[in-house]
Amino acid sequence: MKFGALAAVQMVSFSLNPGEILGMIGPNGAGKTTLLNCVIGIHKPTSGKIFLNQIDITGMKPHKICRMGLAKTSQIMEPFMAMTVFENVLVGALHGGRMRMRPATEQTEKVIELVGLKQYAYKLSGSIPVPARRRLELARALASGANILLLDENMAGLNPHEIDEALEILKKIRNSGKSLIVIEHIMRVVMGISDRIIVLNYGSKIAEGFPEEVVNDETVIKAYLGGKLSSLKVA
Repeated sequence: MKFGALAAVQMVSFSLNPGEILGMIGPNGAGKTTLLNCVIGIHKPTSGKIFLNQIDITGMKPHKICRMGLAKTSQIMEPFMAMTVFENVLVGALHGGRMRMRPATEQTEKVIELVGLKQYAYKLSGSIPVPARRRLELARALASGANILLLDENMAGLNPHEIDEALEILKKIRNSGKSLIVIEHIMRVVMGISDRIIVLNYGSKIAEGFPEEVVNDETVIKAYLGGKLSSLKVA
């Protein structure tokens, strides 16, 4: 993906397997969000192809990609502030007219229960705390019926206890048969939950492998982790 002369993402190739959590790490500006925005259709890649279940979705509009089963959360939380949490999630469930009101309502109730938002269900989304808004982003993506979720720093701003709770939610989502790509700067999150990890630096993939392989990769240590890893705990 090029923006003028700047190659924000270049020569990156990877796959996501069914039921897998793929972690994506790299320094700020490494191209992680741009890469996911290409996958979800926000950007049309300058070159290369993207396939979802062997179907070429390169350059397809985001709403069409979502209807095919792929959804993304954003770093910037943008719920419908004047609507309740329940209504926000219901919009996701009704997306594209695929559900009638009754099954959409049932889907909304299940998702709200899963992500732990029941106590906020009938509060305006603009009035709930940041951790709950993070969960709301996740809930709206889930309610769309997507089988693949792209999570872009969904735990930013959370304290350690809230992070632990969020990790348990992601494990439940994976156990329900979903696949996830998780961008995170919180190393204990991405190391503790990922089946595999890819590492980007200056728009290129510099490493890919199991968490224990990546954490000991000298290229990754120099480019991202910045030194010895004696203080890193892998949960």
